[in-house]
Amino acid sequence: MISRERSGREATLSRLLSLPGIPPLIALAGLLTAWELAARALAIDGLPPAHAALRAIPGILGDPEALLDILSSLRRMAIGFALALVFAVPAGLMMGRSRLIAAFFNPLLMVIYPVPKAALMPIIMLWLGVGDAAKTLVIFLGVSLPLIYHSFQGARAVEEKMLWSAAAMGMSAPLRLARIVFPAALPEIFVGIRTGLVLALITMVTSEMIVRQSGIGNILFNSLDMAQYDAVYATIVIIGALGFVLDAGFELLRGRLVAWAEPRHAIAVGTA
Repeated sequence: MISRERSGREATLSRLLSLPGIPPLIALAGLLTAWELAARALAIDGLPPAHAALRAIPGILGDPEALLDILSSLRRMAIGFALALVFAVPAGLMMGRSRLIAAFFNPLLMVIYPVPKAALMPIIMLWLGVGDAAKTLVIFLGVSLPLIYHSFQGARAVEEKMLWSAAAMGMSAPLRLARIVFPAALPEIFVGIRTGLVLALITMVTSEMIVRQSGIGNILFNSLDMAQYDAVYATIVIIGALGFVLDAGFELLRGRLVAWAEPRHAIAVGTA
């Protein structure tokens, strides 16, 4: 009897956890509870309780200047990400199918990849000043590398027989790249895009914290300078919410465009 009741509870719990959105909500509730308890236990100014930070969010989102800062951040992120897509995906596909192009780009990528993109910000500021162009370029550099890598891996995985058959039918190399290699590599490219979204958000905020003129990174550091710690944590929550919305929206899009391919990575991980 006890085992039957336990099995019933486990089945109910499994059905509950299988509902869309329930596991993230449970994880979020657990995180907020731990945050609240830690703040009350430590009782330090630098760690306000969760309810105080959440209460500060409407004040930030209701401020027209703060909203303009957030929108300018998203605009820079979108431009940098779009430029990276236009450059990195074709470059990665061509590297995957051409040894000559791969031999040219590989040394450059090996030099650039280990360098934190935020560390390039002072140099880029010397070239382009402290305006939007410098921040957009940092986002572009941060996003391009994972896109190139995953496009390269996707192109390398294309079966040679398909390309041989297309060549035998008179299809040119650029046409084979567009009509065979690109569709076949699309699932792997989407993995790179998901990772790139994470890196775009990270590099966006980091560049705005270094060049403090506008953007959500500027809101964060201004709040820190004025010791408004509830606003600091509220801004971090807003950044996390932006990342969650972008990732969830991308997953919906990926499910529609490449529903025939199983996702290879459940978590997008990257370093800026």
